[in-house]
Amino acid sequence: MLDAIPQLMPLDQYVSAPVALMAVVAGDSVKPVIWREYRKIITHYEPSFTDFEMVERFAFYERAKKAYAVLATSEAAQYANVILKKGVIKNL
Repeated sequence: MLDAIPQLMPLDQYVSAPVALMAVVAGDSVKPVIWREYRKIITHYEPSFTDFEMVERFAFYERAKKAYAVLATSEAAQYANVILKKGVIKNL
């Protein structure tokens, strides 16, 4: 799903981190390998992308409540939650 979105919707180029991920909870030993795939996808469409914003678990939930759209996928990886901040669609 993440590969499809940037094809239609650019990320916000005017913020420092247009992609937010849920930070690993302190004490949790999970190393989210899916984040590497996310970085690969995002940089393919947004070459100037620098880094993800890491958001504490409950702060992430609060931000997600305010989202314009929420997509649920069948992704089973831990810490696969992602928030994208939409940018301006430029005329060609």
